[in-house]
Amino acid sequence: LLSLLDQYETQLFRGKPSDFGEDRHLTILMLKAGFRTEYVPEAVAATVVPDSLQAYLRQQLRWARSTFRDTLLALRLLPSLDRYLTLDVIGQNLGPLLLAIAVLAGLAELVLTNNAPWPTATIIAAMTVIRCAVIAFRAHQLRFLGFAVHTFINIFLLLPLKGYALCTLS
Repeated sequence: LLSLLDQYETQLFRGKPSDFGEDRHLTILMLKAGFRTEYVPEAVAATVVPDSLQAYLRQQLRWARSTFRDTLLALRLLPSLDRYLTLDVIGQNLGPLLLAIAVLAGLAELVLTNNAPWPTATIIAAMTVIRCAVIAFRAHQLRFLGFAVHTFINIFLLLPLKGYALCTLS
């Protein structure tokens, strides 16, 4: 950590100081330096949890900007990473895009044909179940299957927020 401290403390994005997503940025610096990261299911962490919708959305906006920004910074690292981690990074960026396209296609079908978009809903449900199942399998914890409930929050709150984050990265 000490060997990376200067880079960590002087984090820049597009030439401007950047102080969000520091955990992700530190991870990228460590991977670039040849260190490894590892999931430790026994680890215990404390955090401040948002206690209102407004605070939650501010947190999610910071996290979305961090995800997009740090993915750009780490693109050259992807081929050298663990396959699952590479898939997860790609999924964190392409997943919202694919979900947005699916939602828009479903809305278009509903408006244009006055039919319920069951194929689109089925695709969204399948994407959700597959992603949750992969996470549950990797973590060896079935509780991650419950994350499927988050899909509704994702569609109605977080997708628009992620679009805004992408447009306001700087």
